[in-house]
Amino acid sequence: MSVPPITKEQLLAGVGTEVGVSPWRVVTQRMIDQFADATDDHQFIHVDPSRAAAESPFGGTIAHGFLLLSLLSAMTFETVPTVLGGGPGINHGFDQIRFQSPVKTGSRIRARFFLFHVKVRPSGWIEITHDVTVEIENQLKPALTARWITLIAPGPGTISS
Repeated sequence: MSVPPITKEQLLAGVGTEVGVSPWRVVTQRMIDQFADATDDHQFIHVDPSRAAAESPFGGTIAHGFLLLSLLSAMTFETVPTVLGGGPGINHGFDQIRFQSPVKTGSRIRARFFLFHVKVRPSGWIEITHDVTVEIENQLKPALTARWITLIAPGPGTISS
C-alpha cells in the first residue's frame, strides 16, 4: 500500500490532526518466535503456548512489547505520507512509551497516528512528532501508546549543517 506524499506546507498544516490508521495485522506465534530468536528473549509467556496457558494470567502466549514497538516502522510506511522533496526518515526516538495491554497471539492490531508537532530546523532537517496508539481489535484498552519523534533529512541537493 502506498500513501501519496505531501508538501512541507501540508505537513505543517496537519499538526493536531489524525494522519491515518494502518491496516489491521495479525500477530502470529511465528512472528513472536522470530522476534524471540532475534532478541534472545525466550520468556515462556512469549514462546511456550502450553506453559503460558497453564501458568500465566493471559491464557496463552503474548507478544513482546518491543515486538509491537518495532512493528510501528511497518505500520508507518503503510500509513504516514512522506514529505515531497525530503530525504530519508530517521528514527530519533521516543519521549513516552506505555505498554498498556497484552497482545495475545492471533490478535489483530493496528496503529493510529496523530501529528503532534512539526519543527523545521535551520539545517533543513524536519523533526516530526506523532502520538501513536496501537489498538487491539475488539478491545477498548490499547496495546501501547507512544510519542514518537522522527527526523526527515533534507532532500537531494540540499546543503545542511
